Amino acid sequence: MNKVKFIYNPYSGENTIVSGIDTVIKIHQKYGYEIVPFRISPGVNMEEAFKGLDETYNYILVAGGDGTVDTAVNHMKRLNIDIPIAILPVGTANDFAKFIGIPENVGRACEKIINSEPRSLDLGKVNDKYFINVASTGLFTDVSQKTDVNLKNTIGKLAYYVKGLEQLHNLRKLKIKVKSETAFFDGDMYLMMVFNGQTAGNLNLAYKARIDDGLLDVIIIKAGVIKDTITLFIKMLRGDHLENTAGLIYFKSDKIEVDCNEDIVTDIDGERGPDFPLTIECIKGGIEVLGVNMNSKYGESI
Repeated sequence: MNKVKFIYNPYSGENTIVSGIDTVIKIHQKYGYEIVPFRISPGVNMEEAFKGLDETYNYILVAGGDGTVDTAVNHMKRLNIDIPIAILPVGTANDFAKFIGIPENVGRACEKIINSEPRSLDLGKVNDKYFINVASTGLFTDVSQKTDVNLKNTIGKLAYYVKGLEQLHNLRKLKIKVKSETAFFDGDMYLMMVFNGQTAGNLNLAYKARIDDGLLDVIIIKAGVIKDTITLFIKMLRGDHLENTAGLIYFKSDKIEVDCNEDIVTDIDGERGPDFPLTIECIKGGIEVLGVNMNSKYGESI
């Protein structure tokens, strides 16, 4: 019997996966797979989940949000584990899973994953850490890190926006230097986001992003007149395309160097990222993923 390592976070989102475990096992058994579970809990190192993996395992199934998937991927890379990964999007933020077209329904997601072939997707890397969806710094960067888990589980994504509103009074210009082969910026900004995926907080911001083009999509919101910045944020919330928008820089690159002397942190998929200076790069075909929607606009390369 083929095996699937099932890593699940019972605290993700609204504890959705807890009631879906039987569905996961039932569907996999129907197709001849043995589920080998590992429950994530406080004080337990996720590295334990990868002990005993051998050639009898077909793939690793991760149930959680972007942060859970990100942690699993980093452990896999550190341990040189090179087998496909699949995602059950049951967290508060499931931006990457939506980007690749994974259904939120656990049963339908399992069916889609099992009946798919692995696809090589790009992976982001910041210094020595990997990310699947987005790396960021500046305004609102640490919202996810500061948002109480209980609040997230109670009101979901709204918790992020509530926490973000609390930070509006801290709006200040941040000096940053960004350089790549395709762009250069040395000035004041409010926010910088580097996308491997396409959305953040369910907002379709990096709408030009493709899943396997070997490039990251970079968005920098320059510091300026407050009313103009508010107008820009409104356009982003509405999902408007941002070409030729004053106060915003959008470019693609496979490698970006970033330095900043401000007292700000970085964020990788909702978790604390490395300190400056940063080398951010795209690892083309860096990970094999199951269940990718080949027919969606997200799944197509340019």
